[in-house]
Amino acid sequence: MQGNKENVIVNKSFLFAVEIIKFCECLDNNRKFVVSNQLLRSGTSIGANIREAQNAESRADFIHKLKISAKECDETVYWLQLCQASENYPDSTTLLDDCRGLGLILSKIIGSTKRGMRG
Repeated sequence: MQGNKENVIVNKSFLFAVEIIKFCECLDNNRKFVVSNQLLRSGTSIGANIREAQNAESRADFIHKLKISAKECDETVYWLQLCQASENYPDSTTLLDDCRGLGLILSKIIGSTKRGMRG
């Protein structure tokens, strides 16, 4: 599943995780520890599972790991929306857009890999 060319989803998810860490540090500085902890876990898990999928044992394993990433992505959207809807939280608009973009890419990869399994 892994090639020598640049892997867009691996790179994007890594950069997203770095931004999530920065955002969570800001939340911690504002004593928003519970939300920060949940967001840090789900937001960094997206890329960790995508990275793990690169060494999948089969196409089915690859899809399974990407589905876990997609679930973590959906959870991250929830926490970011919660931040956006709450008073005294930093702006999460850019992170929300980026996370939704990751979700779309994941959905396309999962769909095309499933189609490739049937063919």
